[in-house]
Amino acid sequence: MIIVSILRGKDNDIAGFEVSGHAGYAKPGQDIVCAGVSAVTVGTVNSIEALAGTVMEAEMKNGFLNAKLPREVRPDQAQQVQLLLSSMVVMLRSIEGSYGKYIQIKDVIT
Repeated sequence: MIIVSILRGKDNDIAGFEVSGHAGYAKPGQDIVCAGVSAVTVGTVNSIEALAGTVMEAEMKNGFLNAKLPREVRPDQAQQVQLLLSSMVVMLRSIEGSYGKYIQIKDVIT
């Protein structure tokens, strides 16, 4: 199962996220749940850098992605970053809605 932890501050803003595990929906290389989650999460990290100019602190290994916002995000970038991260959560919840046996999403207050 894939576990996605959405890291939120006390203000409910998203500070980062962690993805771990494998879906087990199909054989490696044919698993659409893993592919979908990977595309959404890695794409979000790349979009935040390309569109909002903010580089997330990211660590990625096989079956693991940890991405956190830097301590200081410029005010003019913060709204864009939150929109992109919130969009990622919507996309992941859509995957969870169809494949809930293979992915779990949880909010973690940091």
